[in-house]
Amino acid sequence: MKIKRFLMAIITPVLGFVGCGPHTPYGNNAAVGKYYSVNGIKLYIEVYGEGPPLLMIHGNGGDMSSFAENVAYFAKKYKVILVDSRAHGKSVDAADSLTFEQMADDFAALLTEMHIPKAYVLGWSDGGINALLMAMRHPDKVIKLASTGANITPDSTALDPKGWLQSQAYYEKNKNRQWKTAKERNSWKVFMLDWNQPNIKPEDLKQIKCPALIIAGDHDVIVDAHTRLIQKSIPGSKLWIIPNSGHATLIEHAALFNKTVNAFFMDK
Repeated sequence: MKIKRFLMAIITPVLGFVGCGPHTPYGNNAAVGKYYSVNGIKLYIEVYGEGPPLLMIHGNGGDMSSFAENVAYFAKKYKVILVDSRAHGKSVDAADSLTFEQMADDFAALLTEMHIPKAYVLGWSDGGINALLMAMRHPDKVIKLASTGANITPDSTALDPKGWLQSQAYYEKNKNRQWKTAKERNSWKVFMLDWNQPNIKPEDLKQIKCPALIIAGDHDVIVDAHTRLIQKSIPGSKLWIIPNSGHATLIEHAALFNKTVNAFFMDK
């Protein structure tokens, strides 16, 4: 299994439901949850707080509950828009393939449907990739972006080599398998998203004109040199390597993460 997705599968269930209330069920809050039709599917969203819009994008195999440690803080200052990405959580996608570009277009279209001209964007892991692509493909939609644990290639130069080899073994074992259920087919589609993608050239990141904060843990599943390559390729961007942190920067060091990202967003 792809290492990022494997970690998300472990992390997401143990987050608990904390945030705007002591037991706010992010991802299952009927009081605020709703759907928006974009690009042929329905994206599930929940909105918390008031203020400048802040779109939060989760990682591979996860859902909006991944931000359970962050929503309460940001909802005091922003209109926090949580969304289940295409083919994740409650956002069902019956198609047999998936691309990061398609997902980035979804998020831009979602803001349009919500009558939000542009937003701050916080993305984790695959969500961090989507944040970068949103800024590249829809620059008018992104005020500033913070991207943690993102990669721009799907190989062992970007991802922890040991984890990548595990993913390779999983792919070789299952590449010719006939999946029987819709859930199995969707899981394979989501796995293949990370196995084949993204494929972004460093020079393409020069298209990003908005302020960008590139984040990773000092023992992230993303190779340190790769994170630094991303940051150096984005004009005027900032780098933050968080000490004593793995891939789940926004959970392992939530208080510091929230404060630092907010300071970056609010810095004039």
